[in-house]
Amino acid sequence: MSSTLDAPLATPAPETGPGALAVTQERVPTRRRYLMCEPRFFTVEYVINPWMRPDQPVSTERAVEQWTELKRTYERLGHQVETIEPQPGLPDMVFAANSGTVIDGRVLGARFRAEQRSAEAEHYRRWFLEHGYRSVVMPEKINEAEGDFAWTGGLLLAGTGFRTDPGAHAEAQEVLGVPVVSLRLVDPRYYHLDVALFVLDDQSERPLVAYYPEAFSAGSQRVLRRLFPDAVIANDADAECLGLNGVSDGRNVVLPKEATHLAERIAERGFEPVLVDISELRKSGGGPKCCTMELRG
Repeated sequence: MSSTLDAPLATPAPETGPGALAVTQERVPTRRRYLMCEPRFFTVEYVINPWMRPDQPVSTERAVEQWTELKRTYERLGHQVETIEPQPGLPDMVFAANSGTVIDGRVLGARFRAEQRSAEAEHYRRWFLEHGYRSVVMPEKINEAEGDFAWTGGLLLAGTGFRTDPGAHAEAQEVLGVPVVSLRLVDPRYYHLDVALFVLDDQSERPLVAYYPEAFSAGSQRVLRRLFPDAVIANDADAECLGLNGVSDGRNVVLPKEATHLAERIAERGFEPVLVDISELRKSGGGPKCCTMELRG
């Protein structure tokens, strides 16, 4: 990846005056590189999570409009967006985050638990090889990639409980060469780590995350409190609109527009919330992060 993608972006002057929120520090955005897939064939025709209702109407056209605006939002913020060609018969291929984890140019692919999504993994594997990636490993264990893996800059937080096998955590550590911390999810609504937690700052010595405690087991909550004592804590309303399915560049934080409480909390920490409408794709249990795989290195 070009070094310019790691360079800080221009930061607007902080808001001042009596109405300004108190902030703890200046936040510096960095350029990112993302992989996305247009929801050209998006629909809800099966049920693999509690959000999916095949009996409810779905507009593919509206999903494409929302996805396009999300892509433009990243580009307006100065990020580079790559795309993969969607495939007929794979309505959830839009959720690119589930098909690969990329750290320092190494790629660990995906192996889906649901048969309906299994073919997606091969299309993404081919994309990586066609775009110059040479270290591409397909997992032996069930592994839904960035759906259950969150990179803090020093640790890979790894979710399990509904989709990704616990054994995939050790596999990720071996393939990617980074330390892994396992976290257990206990609420089926928050079936992936990326709908219960996301990383706000992965560039500092003390990374910062936001998370919804009730999505995690008691032991995992203790781990999170120990690792991230300054974390932003989401409430029920944040979680229920998939507000934790956010994407941060270190300053600008893209969130579903309904996550107003979470937006206020992160603004107090010096971040700039960027609210987007992702309501049509949420009918399949997805949000901004689900649509976005980060290509690191």
